[in-house]
Amino acid sequence: MKSKNVYFLQRGALLVLVALAGCMAGVKDQDNSVIRTRAVERWDLLIAHQAEKAYDYLSPGYRETKPREAYAKEMNGRGIRWSKVRFGSQECDAEVCKVHLSVDYSVDLGGLAGKVASSGLVVETWIKTKGQWYFLPDQLQPKLGKES
Repeated sequence: MKSKNVYFLQRGALLVLVALAGCMAGVKDQDNSVIRTRAVERWDLLIAHQAEKAYDYLSPGYRETKPREAYAKEMNGRGIRWSKVRFGSQECDAEVCKVHLSVDYSVDLGGLAGKVASSGLVVETWIKTKGQWYFLPDQLQPKLGKES
């Protein structure tokens, strides 16, 4: 009788571990989906020249260093015109993600060259702060291996 109880206890513990692993994977999958959505939404706002709304996707620390109006003026006033964004992939750990995107853009070079269109690969860093994912601009990322 004792071996039956041990058997059921072991099987029960295994089922609990499998269920917990499933729950944890669901949270990670949910985060993956949120990051992908937020990264593309931010670019869609930049493409639509709504940088004042894209500002809300910036990390809280970056927003402390630059006012919304200054960010919007800088981003909306660039000579480059973004036209389309495509999600590529992401590499994540618990609180940091590298997001790979492809962005179509055009630049007016003037003269005979005129407007030139191309696409480029963009790698962004996203961080999780207080349960939400935010874009961390390069200016705030530590430069590893470089002396200041």
